[in-house]
Amino acid sequence: MTCELVALCVDANDPAVLAEFWAAVLGREVEDDGSGEAVLPPDGEPGFTIRFAPTSEPKVGPNQMHFDLASTTSQDQAATVTRALERGASHLDVGQLPQEEHVVLADPEGNEFCVIEAGNGFLAGTPRIGCLSSDGSPRVGHFWSEALGWPLVWDQDEETAIQSARGGSKISWGGPPYTPRSGTQRWRWHLAPPPGGDQQAEVERLLGLGASRLASGRRADGAVVLADPDGNEFRVLPAGTAG
Repeated sequence: MTCELVALCVDANDPAVLAEFWAAVLGREVEDDGSGEAVLPPDGEPGFTIRFAPTSEPKVGPNQMHFDLASTTSQDQAATVTRALERGASHLDVGQLPQEEHVVLADPEGNEFCVIEAGNGFLAGTPRIGCLSSDGSPRVGHFWSEALGWPLVWDQDEETAIQSARGGSKISWGGPPYTPRSGTQRWRWHLAPPPGGDQQAEVERLLGLGASRLASGRRADGAVVLADPDGNEFRVLPAGTAG
């Protein structure tokens, strides 16, 4: 019984402000679940919660992953860009070419994201968060395919992508060259076995697939902290945790 991807945890210097920004951009509502974190619940099924956790660490360098936001029309793309800029986003130059139609932005805390043009075939049929675009090796793409039980929907030229058989957002890994790591990892996945599942058995399965332990024992919230084959931190929560 494989783990489910239940949440994306984003470290934020001001979780409430950043959550409100992304709520406006994604069309979601911020919830307070009493955890001290700002929470955006999923926008459909399948989907994942976005949690904004407080940190005092400044952002240093680019994130290992970023959102690629899908657009239904050119007007929809323009409206998303305008909405983001009005709420504190800024344009970002990452070396994109003048002829490229996607728009690269940074949120109020500098997290990179792209607003992809309408008609992009790779994002066809996906929700607003079309893809979590990641910096990583083919090995890590294969690991996450096995870890989540999501089929590979792209696997060539050292690039990989996976998507749940039920649809939803994709996760992709761009292959080399890789951006050097800097600062702390501010975005990380939270996984959990479904209700009735065995957390320890899942941890052992993930270790067998190539994960490694980043800390001994469990955190106070019951989570086990692991790293994928590229060294990216993720957490396995107790069975049945919703995110």
